[in-house]
Amino acid sequence: MKYVLVTGGVVSGLGKGVTASSIGVLLKACGLRVTSIKIDPYLNTDAGTMSPFEHGEVFVLDDGGEVDLDLGNYERFLDIKLTRDNNITTGKIYQSVIEKERRGDYLGKTVQVVPHITDAIQDWIERVARIPVDGKEEPADVCVIELGGTIGDIESMPFIEALGQFSYRVGPGNFCLIHVSLVPVLNVVGEQKTKPTQHSVRQLRGLGLTPNLLACRSTKELDDNVKAKLAQFCHVALSNIVTLHDVPNIWHIPLLLKDQKAHEAILKALDMLSVTTEPNLKDWITTTKVYDDCHENVRIAMVGKYTGLSDAYLSVLKALLHAAVARNRKLIVDWVPAGDLEDVTSEQDPDAYKAAWGLLKGAHGVLVPGGFGDRGVEGKILAAKYARENNVPYLGICLGMQIAVIEFARSILGLRNTTSTEFDPEAKNPCVIFMPEGSKTHMGGTMRLGSRRTYFQVADCKSAQLYCNASFVDERHRHRYEVNPDMISQLESAGLSFVGKDETGSRMEIVELPSHPFFIGVQFHPEFKSRPGKPSPVFSGLIAAACELKRAIMSPSYGHTKLTNGIYNGHSPILKPHQNGKTFKTTNGSLNGIYMNGNGVHVDGSV
Repeated sequence: MKYVLVTGGVVSGLGKGVTASSIGVLLKACGLRVTSIKIDPYLNTDAGTMSPFEHGEVFVLDDGGEVDLDLGNYERFLDIKLTRDNNITTGKIYQSVIEKERRGDYLGKTVQVVPHITDAIQDWIERVARIPVDGKEEPADVCVIELGGTIGDIESMPFIEALGQFSYRVGPGNFCLIHVSLVPVLNVVGEQKTKPTQHSVRQLRGLGLTPNLLACRSTKELDDNVKAKLAQFCHVALSNIVTLHDVPNIWHIPLLLKDQKAHEAILKALDMLSVTTEPNLKDWITTTKVYDDCHENVRIAMVGKYTGLSDAYLSVLKALLHAAVARNRKLIVDWVPAGDLEDVTSEQDPDAYKAAWGLLKGAHGVLVPGGFGDRGVEGKILAAKYARENNVPYLGICLGMQIAVIEFARSILGLRNTTSTEFDPEAKNPCVIFMPEGSKTHMGGTMRLGSRRTYFQVADCKSAQLYCNASFVDERHRHRYEVNPDMISQLESAGLSFVGKDETGSRMEIVELPSHPFFIGVQFHPEFKSRPGKPSPVFSGLIAAACELKRAIMSPSYGHTKLTNGIYNGHSPILKPHQNGKTFKTTNGSLNGIYMNGNGVHVDGSV
């Protein structure tokens, strides 16, 4: 087994996850099988109980692991399926060591950070690196490890010590360290400054780790004299210093690394030049070109409560992007704060209220993603009502599905006060309830998590068509509440159709409104399995319906076009990407090819 370690210096948020994922793509293109590990130095055992404001979205794996969003980067880039153990945290390591101590595994010795914690880290890395993640039986050839945080952080010190020891444990030719650092440009002088990177590398070397490559983040390509200066003072070969400058979209990063022959430097450090081929990135280049060539837009309103932090919905954004690119469309996301749609906002902040409704009514499709808590719920219900009544394509995910059911029950069944017991535990007639098997005393790892099977109940429903007429589908879940089974017959008699259920037939998984062009809610999270070139079927359906609505709006005969089974003119909503020969350049307001309305902020640049 060979190991590539990616560390970061100077500041956080440099894109270590994208760099690690891009390195994996490059090595995979050289004919190697690749797996990934993310180390997070926080004390939480997993990301499940952390607020999106703290750490972005919680990414869910097939085995139910609630992990850091960077594992989503790895899965999307490399098209692999990781396990919960591929995310190492300080909490997991200390928990495992303490459990061993309680069992007496250390034979009465004094348990210390060195060697017991550091040994546990190394043993964990070696064990997890050998778990196949690409559907084959044998272990991968290379494991790419990303160390979260910044060199010098107190909480990461045990991991740095362990990784220093690990480089000696696996021996020369089996370990390659890539340090991602910042080379800023001061506006006053316009000069690329190397001192921050020099200090970062000096600190790294002082901790027992010596970089083989420097990956320098900068706004533009590094000047030759800057590279020479870094090589001299950081003791890294000139050919091993690569520039990761700003690009129109992050699918260019593997190509940027390839053009600078980063793969040769890595393979040389790993003593693998003789067993690999030149990287074949033909498919990746094609996808990147299609992405760059998109020019006709499709506008989706994202109605949520974390609209000021797009990382909270990172996988949803990427799934929308994958589907839009497959339709050769430029994605525009309009962030709509759910609370701003509520009546109380019209009195407290009329401008915000008007702006929110303007965005919602200007969109070609509406998406209500998952979430927890009652803040903004009434606004989400209003968004679902607007989409239902105005034949605007709607996709509700997890809470978004429950919202759609609540709105339908209120508006069509006349149950004005119906809600979810999540928002009102004393509700007398809830249409969404707490799942019987859930825990009300422990929060972490107690939800219905991971890959679960959904069986289609109606063979020709829109959802089944999107999944190529399959009889069942396996998707990832993360929820504590479900649609009340006692209300299903009442809801269905009023026109709602629960076309997907679990293996028992009593838990609702997919809901549709047959009389609507495209109105679908899913209890699962389809965004977690979307990949570039392999978009999620329900996201493809939303984008296809949104494109057709836009076409209908622009048509002189608007108001007379019909949409059958969510597909206009019989065309499948899942299309192969094609090229139109035109390009667009990223401008202010765009984010890795996703154009925002200004309410969204930083996305880490991952696929």
